[in-house]
Amino acid sequence: GYQVCVNYLANQAAAQAVVADIHSHGGTALAVQADTAIEADILRLFETCEQQLGAVTHLVNNAGITGPYGALSELTASDLRRVLDVNVVGYFLCCREAVRRMSTQFGGSGGSIVNVSSRASELGGAHEWIHYAASKGATDSLTVGLAKEVASDGIRVNAVNPGLIDTDIHASAGQPDRMQRLVTMVPMQRTGNVEEVAELILFLLSESASYVTGT
Repeated sequence: GYQVCVNYLANQAAAQAVVADIHSHGGTALAVQADTAIEADILRLFETCEQQLGAVTHLVNNAGITGPYGALSELTASDLRRVLDVNVVGYFLCCREAVRRMSTQFGGSGGSIVNVSSRASELGGAHEWIHYAASKGATDSLTVGLAKEVASDGIRVNAVNPGLIDTDIHASAGQPDRMQRLVTMVPMQRTGNVEEVAELILFLLSESASYVTGT
């Protein structure tokens, strides 16, 4: 099994619950606080993981925020910058630190990166959060470009683009009824759940996907 470093921004209790669950199944894990919009925090996060768990071989980039719900005409520069700092700059820097540790060029043994993107990157987020959709478009470009760049270094890079998933992200953006409003647009006529997304991430991290990169 994997030795897992769980990053969190503010919800320590939730992170510790994940760690406890891993421990209860015989695994090894620790929780590390870090704001992935801040480079110094990212450096500390990776260094702590290395020191306590050993070589970094896998990365799941999953930190993300939607920013405020509404039309582009209502968007402030500060809100836009915060979304891009977390969703774009943070992803780039975490990928950079992972590559520096995984790449065979730098003495690593290879690895796998999974970036959590969103269907919003294709749908555009009109009247809701174009800023969020654009940040996920950047995630998709990062994934394709980096996959080509590090394929010869033993690193695979893929993205998962969840659709309408049953999480609290909708309520936290001030739209608690969003899933109910949009579920009729889903061909399967239901929302997805986090376990379904997690299973796909786990597959892409694993050797079962050893010939899959750039997706």
